[in-house]
Order: sequence, then C-alpha cells, then structure tokens
Amino acid sequence: MARILVLEDDHILAQTILSILQMEGHYVTLASTGPQVLEHTFASKYDLYLFDVNVPIIDGFNLLKELRSSGDMTTTFFITALNDFQSFSYGFAIGANDYIKKPFDLDEFIVRVRAALNRHQNLISYKDIIYDPVAKEFTQDGKLCFLAPLESFILLLLMQNIDKTIEKAAFYELMESASDTALRVHISSLKQKLNLNIINIRSVGYRLESL
Repeated sequence: MARILVLEDDHILAQTILSILQMEGHYVTLASTGPQVLEHTFASKYDLYLFDVNVPIIDGFNLLKELRSSGDMTTTFFITALNDFQSFSYGFAIGANDYIKKPFDLDEFIVRVRAALNRHQNLISYKDIIYDPVAKEFTQDGKLCFLAPLESFILLLLMQNIDKTIEKAAFYELMESASDTALRVHISSLKQKLNLNIINIRSVGYRLESL
C-alpha cells in the first residue's frame, strides 16, 4: 500500500481519483489548495504526488518548485487539462516526473500510477542520494551524480549494505587492478564528491554509516 497525496479542486474528479486509488489498495489524502498540500507534506511522507496545475492560492507549478527547493524529491505527476508544449516542457523542467492529461483514460491512469510506484519501491536511497536501477543513475538532492563507473559500483555496494562492514575482497572483485592504494583513492573520491560518511575499518574494509 502506497501513500498518495492528490491535489485537485474539482470535488467530483477528486472523489473519482480517490475511489480509483483506494480500490488499488492505497492510502490517499486529498487537498484542494496548495497550502493544504504543504501542510500535509510537513506532517507526513508520501510515495507519490498527483497535482492539478490550476488550483487556488498556489498553483501546481509553483507548489512543485517550492517542494523541490526544500529537498522534497517525491515522484510527482501533473494531472491537467493544459496541453500546450510550453506548459508541458516547463513542468518537466521544474521537476515533474510525468503528465496525465484530462480527461484521462482510467486504465492508462492505473498503469502509470502502478509503474511509478513500482519504480519507487525499487529505488535504493541513502540520505539525499538515490540510485535508480532502471536508469542506472545516482542523484543527490535531485541532481545527477557524475561518477566514474567503478565509483558507481563501489557506492552501490555500500548503499546496499548500510552500517555493515564490507571486506576489501568484495571491492577488489569490482576492480581490474586491485590494491589498497587504488581502493583508498576511489573511496576518497566518493567522500569528497558526495560528502559521504564512509568509515575505514583498519585492515578489514569499509562501512557506510547511516548517521
């Protein structure tokens, strides 16, 4: 069951979306204005946002900009009747993950929501760093991380084993020319690029700590 926040000021449509998502087994919160959304996001964490654009007080675009600027990278769909390219491209530019155009097809809506939630469940995260196994990309605070291939392999191994000491041999299996010096260089590079708390367990290996 996912937690979904819906911003929609059309009461009938909001209730329709609520019924659809509840039948899918999700916990749904409805909001009709931007400030209500901000109150909900302050109090709870959600797996998916579904935002209309033309809503009172704070429109969907400005709402998403505010959430993204505060570090909230929750997957967000715009459900809107806007269909001009400028609005479409602007929504993606400020951080939207997808668009669903009104009036929407019920089956398409369900498929898109399921796909988004499945992808969310497969994400691997550590603080403000997220690894997307589909795109095979790391992002930090919503921005793409530019890492060398070996750095990516090392970071993924660390993120899959948070608070566990990984022996050097496991890292060496990822490296063509394995040595203590080379491993230290890659670990140091990751720490500097991403401000990571990687602990050196002397003569044993390395550990990525949760605190």
